[in-house]
Amino acid sequence: MTDPQVVTSDDVVAARETLREVIAQTPVLYSRVLSDLVGGPVYLKAENLQRTGSFKIRGAYVRIAGMSGAERARGVVAASAGNHAQGVALAASMLGASATVVMPERAPLPKVQATRGYGAQVILHGASVEDALAEALRFAERTGAVFIHPYDHPDIVAGQGTLGFEIIEQCPQAATVLVPIGGGGLASGVAIAVKGLDPEVRIVGVQAEAMAAFPESLAQGHSIAVPARPTMADGIAVSRPGDIAVDVLSKFADRLVTVTEAGLARALLLCLERAKQVVEPSGAAAVAALLEYPGEFEPPVVAVLSGGNIDPLLLSKLLRHGLAAAGRYLAFRCRVADYPGSLAALLRDVAGLGANVLEVSHERLAPGLLVDEVEVVLQVETRGPDHCADLKDKLRAAGYQPSFT
Repeated sequence: MTDPQVVTSDDVVAARETLREVIAQTPVLYSRVLSDLVGGPVYLKAENLQRTGSFKIRGAYVRIAGMSGAERARGVVAASAGNHAQGVALAASMLGASATVVMPERAPLPKVQATRGYGAQVILHGASVEDALAEALRFAERTGAVFIHPYDHPDIVAGQGTLGFEIIEQCPQAATVLVPIGGGGLASGVAIAVKGLDPEVRIVGVQAEAMAAFPESLAQGHSIAVPARPTMADGIAVSRPGDIAVDVLSKFADRLVTVTEAGLARALLLCLERAKQVVEPSGAAAVAALLEYPGEFEPPVVAVLSGGNIDPLLLSKLLRHGLAAAGRYLAFRCRVADYPGSLAALLRDVAGLGANVLEVSHERLAPGLLVDEVEVVLQVETRGPDHCADLKDKLRAAGYQPSFT
């Protein structure tokens, strides 16, 4: 572990000057539905509308701009599954440096294409970001290219911190700021900026429950790695926090919360449906915290939507997860007698209960089926949790034995 380097509010001020003609000042959007839930004003800082689709361009540009001409002539290299890749690619292109980005072999095609579109050479390597990172470090050693860390560098932290200045300028009445945390570059930069302007504003970090490295690191006072576990929030799935972030957040973070996979799916759905914002699961983490901990954050609240780069195929899957978590989508299996009209009768009963059938299939060879039975698999749209519960009860009362998934 390296000693964390100090990042100050003055560094964030300097970073903002560097970025003045580079980035967009993304809007702060009022959310009525979240305000009603929280009991006070809630605003969404729509960094998903930033250039490259996330906050990452801020830190990447400041980092590369701070390099010497000789360093930029050697080129830069980074490892990323998506957002950091695009930020580094665009920043390097704007600053006249060649960029190579190592991405996992199964990185989403739209992110790979976007990274190439910003001018970077893309190398696909390994099954995980950790594999890509190891290859990027080997590439740097072999070629002399400068490695651009995604979160644990003072220039990266200062660049991401410029988001905090915007939040306070656009919403000076803010009492709480919720920020997604992966490696901690964004959260620590925002904390430095916000606390420098108004020490009374509460900073709350949000991690995915499946991949929460910060609680133990903050408890121990230094960065500790946790086992990698799958989560839909791949943008904040970091097994080892940054040293700088642990140092900064141990001083400035007022609270750290974790959110479930179901909460992330519900948040993504709410952002799309009610706020009209396309976000990725990690970008919706702050909204997930509002849904899972209603009434626990002092308003006015600003929730950072940190990114919107999501594969359309993944989005369609996650929306179904979100609908299911919100009680508006139900999938179940049901065995019925294998004779003409039995499937039609089941569908008629489901329709009579007010559910909209989305998909239906039946299977005659499922394990355990009797010769005169067929298993029907139904996916239906419902009107909410109460309707879901009513549908389940009435199907059972009608003599069916549904198995819900």
